[in-house]
Formats: sequence, C-alpha cells, structure tokens
Amino acid sequence: MSAKENWIEIIHNMQNKICAALELCDGKATFTEDKWERPEGGGGKTRVIANGNVFEKGGVNTSIVFGDVTEAMKTQLKIDGAKWFACGLSIVLHPVNPFVPTVHCNYRMFELYNEKEEVMDTWFGGGTDLTPYYLFKEDANHFHQTYKNTCDAFDATFYPAFKKNCDNYFVNWHRNEERRGIGGIFYDYQRPDETKDVHFWMRFGKTCGDAFIEAYVPIVEKRKATAYTAANKYWQEIRRGRYVEFNLVHDRGTLFGLKTNGRTESILMSLPPTVRFEYNYQPVYGTEEYKIQEACLHPREWLAAITEEEKNAWAKKSNSC
Repeated sequence: MSAKENWIEIIHNMQNKICAALELCDGKATFTEDKWERPEGGGGKTRVIANGNVFEKGGVNTSIVFGDVTEAMKTQLKIDGAKWFACGLSIVLHPVNPFVPTVHCNYRMFELYNEKEEVMDTWFGGGTDLTPYYLFKEDANHFHQTYKNTCDAFDATFYPAFKKNCDNYFVNWHRNEERRGIGGIFYDYQRPDETKDVHFWMRFGKTCGDAFIEAYVPIVEKRKATAYTAANKYWQEIRRGRYVEFNLVHDRGTLFGLKTNGRTESILMSLPPTVRFEYNYQPVYGTEEYKIQEACLHPREWLAAITEEEKNAWAKKSNSC
C-alpha cells in the first residue's frame, strides 16, 4: 500500500469512528451520507447531522481530490507543478445548547507531481480548535491538555508551536485581531525529512484525529443538559457571526476548495444554521459574554497554571455525567 493509499484508509476509518461517537452523544440524530464526484478528478463523502438533541448542524466530511495544476492555482494559491492530489478529513459541529462549544477539526495530505507524475512535494497539515460561547476554564484546560499529551508523544516542541500557530491563524484581523475561539493546535506545510518521514506525519495526523473524541465529547456530555435562556441563544448567534466572518474572509481551506472547483455544499457545510449580525454589538462589561470575548481578544496559555487537583476534579465531574 502506498503512502497515499494508507492515508486514504486512515481518514475513512476516522470518519466512521467519529460519526459513531457523535451519534451516541446526540442520542437522536444520525448522519446522512452524500457521496459526490468532482468532474476534474476525485470526490468525497459528506456526512451531515442536523436537528438533534445536541447538534443543531454539523458535518464529518472526507474528500479525495486531484487534477491538473491550473493557472489560477499557480497565481492565487502559489502552487507549482503539473498535477496535484489532496485528501483530508474535515469536521465542524454547531451545537444547539449555547453552553456546548462549537468545534472544528481538519487533517489532510497534499502532493504535487511533475509532468511525468513523479512526486515533487508532499506536505501535511491539520488541527483541532474549540469555539465556546461561554468560558469554562476547566473545559479549556481539558481540551488543550488532551492535545498537549497527543503532541508530546511525538515531539515535545509540537504543542507550544502548534498552539501558537492556532492562535495566530484563526483570527478575524478586521476585528482588532479577535480570535475565532480559544484555540487548540494547528500545523501546515509539514514536509517529511530524514528525521520525520511520511509515515511519521501520517501517524501524527491519525493520532490527533483519534484524540478528537477524547478532547471534545466529554465537554459535550458535561454541558449538553445545561439550562439556557433566549438571551444565551442570542449571544450564541452573535458569536456564530464571527465564525462566519473568519471562514468566508480569511480561511485558506475555504479559498482552496472554491478555487479548485470543489463541492460548494461541502465547503460551506462549516457555516452555522442561524447567525446574527447586529450593528456594533458589545457585551456588558464583566458579564460572562464579556469574558469569552476578552479570551478571544487576548489568547491565553491555558495550561500554564493548571494543577493536578484541577485535572482530577474535572475528570471526576466528567465521569459522573
């Protein structure tokens, strides 16, 4: 099995495993699958969940696409070569309850080929980040600790570097450099070398993808039954507007999909079902809404002061749900 074939198998297995875990968590809605083909080459499996007990809208998608490098790709995406291949898993989940965070996850492989279809370049990218509407420090700690543990098993330098990358990528630069959420990890253009070959980066992507369930589902289980008001839902929709702004204005994945004639419905699956764009809306100083906005404006080192007691207390509460 080639590296490319191995990666395809990995992302399809991740899709199956994650969908099963999310259906169990929701308890009502199930994923519907839409298989699609891209005329220029390849296709994918878009799986959508909607109107559930927990998830208002979400998708767990895989895509395997390839084709000729076009002039538009050369000029707008700075990609050179004759042919290209991209394969990845992409997840976005928008919950019903404002106290359950939105989450995004993406792991991918990209290759470029010359006219003889010889590999010119290979790189890997991905990450998982959390977008809460209300801030619970213990949830942030759990999410970041899960990915720190995952990264540390491969390279102790990964978590601090990839956490910083995440903080500096998911940014609405046009809104005083406000972050979309409270981060996680993000890496891109990781090329195999003598010390970290293609199999290393595939194992790393697989392990990070597998960690998604451990990082996110316990938070959902802990918060999904929290009572909320119309005002909480209103605030959720205000913050969802920021999510939309980032995805449509700044996200490289959205741009790549649209510029390579990807499937529009699958690309824009990441957008929430309802949002609000209210002129100059500002939360009241000192409120819970204000606190999460401040956390997005000023990224934190969530694990800097976490104690063993905090870790154990969170785990105990989570296991009692």
